[in-house]
Amino acid sequence: MTKDQNAAHWLGLESSVCVVTGAAGGIGRAIAATLADAGASLALLDRDEAGCHETAQALHARGTRALAVGCDISDAASVNRACEQVGRELGHVDVLINNAGLLRAGGIEDIGLDDWNAMLAVNLTGYMLCAQAFGRGMLARNRGCIVHVASIAAHHPQTWSGAYSPSKAGIAMLSRQIAAEWGPRGVRSNTLCPGMIRTPLSRAFYEQGDVEARRSAMTASRRIGEPNDIAEVAAFLASKRAAYVNGAEIAVDGGFECMLMDLVPRPGYEAKRAA
Repeated sequence: MTKDQNAAHWLGLESSVCVVTGAAGGIGRAIAATLADAGASLALLDRDEAGCHETAQALHARGTRALAVGCDISDAASVNRACEQVGRELGHVDVLINNAGLLRAGGIEDIGLDDWNAMLAVNLTGYMLCAQAFGRGMLARNRGCIVHVASIAAHHPQTWSGAYSPSKAGIAMLSRQIAAEWGPRGVRSNTLCPGMIRTPLSRAFYEQGDVEARRSAMTASRRIGEPNDIAEVAAFLASKRAAYVNGAEIAVDGGFECMLMDLVPRPGYEAKRAA
């Protein structure tokens, strides 16, 4: 048995059925691949159905059972149809990874109600709809796990990002609410808060000038994160090894949040830090 196989066995996810939303690319695709490596079967949900099928094909090539389902998580009917299809084709769901997200620029002064509602519909309401749909089966069996991918923006407002930070903060409280209500019934709920992550959508951004160097310098780890950095923690939270982790928030940000005080001028300390 290889080291990777030992790690997969350690997580205890063999024969589990895991649903990943926003699975067409980036963090969602990385989470799906990591869960597949641990022996799980995957249901891949995304509005980008073509991208979802690409993810599924990549997993099929590695011998993983994977189902691609076009789904708009902001639409209750679409979520319920997806849940029914997953149940028919893969069986009961053990793990839900709420990962799909939306960002639209615009400050509070100018953001239109349509954009505000669109972000909340995906980033918050969509998470609730998926938790309801897939959680029903978990509650019926008195076991299951939900991992909600939020953001460090849940703790820190980002100017000119409209509803993004409020929606991510809502995810964190939604997760705690689920943990409080469903924990006694065998269903865990936790939040994972990524920091600055290089994804296919953001890669060009990091290639501009010294953006990567400047952002890396703001983390304790001195680097930008990769989707796999998030996927590994998501797999742990989904696994039996995290059986007593419930209602928690875990920041996966390379130590960004612990460096914020270094942004405050402190005469006499800057030279020592540079040394």
